[in-house]
Amino acid sequence: MAEITFDDFLAVDIRVGTIIRAEPFPEARKPAIKLWIDFGAEIGEKKSSAQITAHYTPEGLVGKQIMGVVNFPPRQIGPFMSEVLVLGFSDDNGDIVLARPDQPVPAGSRMH
Repeated sequence: MAEITFDDFLAVDIRVGTIIRAEPFPEARKPAIKLWIDFGAEIGEKKSSAQITAHYTPEGLVGKQIMGVVNFPPRQIGPFMSEVLVLGFSDDNGDIVLARPDQPVPAGSRMH
């Protein structure tokens, strides 16, 4: 494992956002869900595509808080522009489980 400096860590802007809209993404190569996430007044609403269909449904995601990297460049995923990287961990089957705060925090809060 390569070590990084504290400044390297600070360069990655990880924030909490609240999912305000979620839709199936049938055009994606791998099963995915399109997300619209509110990251608060400073950052605003951002979109993401997430391969999280094993554990989540679009309707079950609305209102959930998630963690995402907000300072990566946007990435075109088929017909959809993904603006943030939603964070998660692989379970025993390799399916993604979302990284989330265990208590509500204000949208846009930075991880530290």
